[in-house]
Amino acid sequence: MTRRQWTTAIVGTLIAALLVAACGGGSDSETTTTSRKPATTTTTKAVALDLSTAVFPVGDVRYSSPVEAATAFANEYVGFTSPIVGQFVAGDSRSGEVPVQATNPGVVTTVLVRQLDSAGHWWVLGSSSPNLVLTSPSAGAAITSAVTLKGQSTAFEATFNVEIRQDRTAPPLGGGPAMGGSNGDMGPFTDVVSFTQPTQPRGAIVLKTYSMKDGSVAEASVIRIAFAGV
Repeated sequence: MTRRQWTTAIVGTLIAALLVAACGGGSDSETTTTSRKPATTTTTKAVALDLSTAVFPVGDVRYSSPVEAATAFANEYVGFTSPIVGQFVAGDSRSGEVPVQATNPGVVTTVLVRQLDSAGHWWVLGSSSPNLVLTSPSAGAAITSAVTLKGQSTAFEATFNVEIRQDRTAPPLGGGPAMGGSNGDMGPFTDVVSFTQPTQPRGAIVLKTYSMKDGSVAEASVIRIAFAGV
């Protein structure tokens, strides 16, 4: 009961007592019994927010729209320079994808987004490029150093870049160039990547190519992973 409610109750009691006194008191032959139910307290248990599948954002930042989340991911996480961000395409009532391009025309990096809380905020689960396809390890897998990456790719002179990242830390734990197919022809790649000991339990594998013109990021596939034993 609030202070105002307590005050109202006390004033009401005093007024009732004064009225009884003014009327000469109550009758001795009549007794009135008032039964009051005990107050019930309802406790709502807070539900922990599970962000284990989300690559971005990590921390207290929240995004109210899927396009806003995808744009921030493209700029801040992947490192695009002035990306062209398309419209949100819904998958279901709480998820979908946003296309991102470094140039137009240019290859499309598809950013996967989802609402993970009851307030309707959006997170990024990862991204995919048709030119950089990781088949092993799969999304959500727990990896250790050194990890063997397998997949299909195509890039200028067959070369793309690999990064192993952990949450909340900007510099990669490890990585370097890898080679697959070239000049539009998809080809297999196998790359063994060593990385330093992570301090966070989760992170991502990032595959990127760079522009032949100015060296800026052209496309990226980002796959959510965990670190075994952390």
